[in-house]
Amino acid sequence: MNDTGPTSTTFPPPGSGYRVLARKYRPKDFSDLMVGQEPMVRTLTNAFDTGRIAQAYMLTGVRGVGKTTTARILARALNYKTAEIDRPTIDLRVAGEHCQAIMEGRHVDVIEMDAASHTGIDDIREIIEQVRYRPVSARYKVYIIDEVHMLSTQAFNGLLKTLEEPPEHVKFIFATTEIRKVPITVLSRCQRFDLRRISAADLVHLFSTIAEKEGIAVEPEALSMIARAAEGSARDGLSLLDQAIAHGGGRVEAEAVRGMLGLADRARIVDLFEHIVRGDVAAALAEFTSQYEAGANPVVVLTDLADFTHLVTRFKYIPEATQDPSLSEVERLRGQEFAGRVSVSTLSRIWQMLLKGIPEAENSSRPAGAAEMVVIRLTHAAHLPAPEDAARRLAELADGNAQGVSPAPPGSSGGGSAAAPSGMMTGMRGSQLATSRVPSGGATAMLQAVPSPERPEAPVGRIEEQPADKPVPKVPVTSLSDIADLCSRNRDPKLKALLRNFVRLVRLEPGRLEINLSPDAPKSIVGDLQRRLEEWTEIRWMVILSREPGEPTLVEADASAREARLTDARADPDVAAILAQFPGARITDVRIRMQEEDAAEAEAAVPAAAESDEGDILPGDDIEI
Repeated sequence: MNDTGPTSTTFPPPGSGYRVLARKYRPKDFSDLMVGQEPMVRTLTNAFDTGRIAQAYMLTGVRGVGKTTTARILARALNYKTAEIDRPTIDLRVAGEHCQAIMEGRHVDVIEMDAASHTGIDDIREIIEQVRYRPVSARYKVYIIDEVHMLSTQAFNGLLKTLEEPPEHVKFIFATTEIRKVPITVLSRCQRFDLRRISAADLVHLFSTIAEKEGIAVEPEALSMIARAAEGSARDGLSLLDQAIAHGGGRVEAEAVRGMLGLADRARIVDLFEHIVRGDVAAALAEFTSQYEAGANPVVVLTDLADFTHLVTRFKYIPEATQDPSLSEVERLRGQEFAGRVSVSTLSRIWQMLLKGIPEAENSSRPAGAAEMVVIRLTHAAHLPAPEDAARRLAELADGNAQGVSPAPPGSSGGGSAAAPSGMMTGMRGSQLATSRVPSGGATAMLQAVPSPERPEAPVGRIEEQPADKPVPKVPVTSLSDIADLCSRNRDPKLKALLRNFVRLVRLEPGRLEINLSPDAPKSIVGDLQRRLEEWTEIRWMVILSREPGEPTLVEADASAREARLTDARADPDVAAILAQFPGARITDVRIRMQEEDAAEAEAAVPAAAESDEGDILPGDDIEI
């Protein structure tokens, strides 16, 4: 950082106009902006060297990364003029004629406007009227509009034409934290620069440099805390550093910063993490309570726990991440240790539970109690097997049962699990798995994770051989027609109509129905079929959608059968003779003789015949074969 400010530890007298660090050490040229913004500086350097200077720039990024400061430095570069240099340049080491006034925001040709308080078309109309006039003393008239996304739609529309074809002596520089709220028509007329978050390592270096210039004694761990709390914002970090200097009476110590920010000791966060992955509820709650009584914010504790979980996960895949200077020695060493013995599935589970638990604690009227419940859930989950381990264990039990081999004892599976302290499966202890059925040769393997009240003698992981007889429905169901008949008998015409028109049978056995649906079939038919079959047959059913084409629907089958009957009727000599005796007659339907008691039902089921002309065989006339 380049600055001419004082470097002694003497404090200014009251009323002397003390400047906060964020203002005192604000970057003054592009060499200072190199902290975290190298791509933008490189682009502007090349553009200025080749004379390819745009008419408008759009600067975007989170708060505190230097958007307004960059805009002022850019305005200074555009209007740079000394006795030796009179052209736009990036090299601003020597102050020019306009530099001081521009950096202080008081140059007549560099107009700064806050769009948050000047949102209307009238403000933009004033700019449009002024751009026609040449600058008073500088090379370019520069308009810096901060928080440009706050402009109204009418203001944006009014600015478009001037922004696309401004006079050669006018430049626009926009800054915003909400780039998505800026119309694409405005973005397309600007060169866009995304100012990146400043890394924690760069912030620690920046704070160390400023503390050295100010003559302030600091602890590296304290600067790391401030850098993490700043979340990539140099301004936020410098404000916190200012506060820490005042809080510590001229010294910046880790303990004081921790108390100022309401943070927990990072070493104690690591201890809490260890208790959680070990599944020690009592120790985890005791550690959390101790941190809370020491002044740590419950939500911050959970957030720090999530940060450490993320850190351990990164260490598993990016070992060089341990070289980050913003990390404490405890985080670096113990994070590596956990990365070696805690599985990714466990870390992912902790992370997901924290993501849901942190908002619960934030929105609760009792944050400490809510945070404790989150810690209890996390610790309890350490006893549960990972999904892949549970599936592997069940598969092993099924294979052992099918081959007549005794299954391995719980916890002996060697598939990619960490040691017991890392919270991975060390048997089925503490898990409340429901009784699961696993297909095997001729029997059903039932895994009972914990003894049920009715079977207190059943040991953990016991395999019981049960008969694998298929369920017997109360009413025989062997085809779609049987299901349609069930619909008729149980007075459900809607389901029957859906079944006949849209369902294609793929496979059917007691308790299992595989079907394929027509493209226009309603989505509810699968659930309705399952519920009705279970109710009517009194056994459990699985209704499965299959990609196989399946058989024709009942309506298609009936139509095909009817067409076959008509074809056979036309080929019959007697029918042919009848048709020959009645010119213009045609066959409209063919009915097979039924029992008298079924005649009425058959008559109702057959749709009305097509219209008949004079001399036709009427619909009521049956052709019996």
